[in-house]
Amino acid sequence: MTRSRQAAPPREDVLAAAMEMIAERGLEKLTMAALGREVGMSSGHLLYYFRSKDELLLRTLEWSEGRLGAERGRLLSRDAPARDRLDAYVDLYVPGGHRDPHWTLWLEVWNRSQNADDDARDRQAAIEGAWHRDLVALLAEGASRGEFRPVDADRFAARLRALLDGFSIHVAIGLRGTDREQVLRHVREFLDDALGDPARADG
Repeated sequence: MTRSRQAAPPREDVLAAAMEMIAERGLEKLTMAALGREVGMSSGHLLYYFRSKDELLLRTLEWSEGRLGAERGRLLSRDAPARDRLDAYVDLYVPGGHRDPHWTLWLEVWNRSQNADDDARDRQAAIEGAWHRDLVALLAEGASRGEFRPVDADRFAARLRALLDGFSIHVAIGLRGTDREQVLRHVREFLDDALGDPARADG
């Protein structure tokens, strides 16, 4: 009797398993062999699909970003004041804490990007571009409605995201003296000063 070949799991299942391994065991435990055991595939089979670990990590980041993008779209499309939606954007952006799996993966991909080819760099830029465009649109909307002080939305978004990236790295690596709630307070205060304090505006 011929033994039937087991079908390979869908790529999305492989990417979800990779993300789960990062969350549970840390990035250092994510090897092709370990992931293969997790999903019932050989490391050679995984390499056939992904070519290299760098490509696997970038694909996993793109998959994770797709999920975050859907959540971001839901939050930003709500019928709510622009500042409430901006706070939700910031809350989604900042890591949940030390060793946040998405940020752990993000940091690793960007570290490896020093030697990445043009295609990988373009894909990384696309990830950043999606966050930037959504923020620019929200800032422009808030200013047009009089909820924010007038700003150059593109320039302000670039600076705000640089601030968020710096704080987020501190949270993700567990820098002593920096935690998520402290970061969120700093960012709220910055936004109050730069765009106007909603509490004062209502008073």
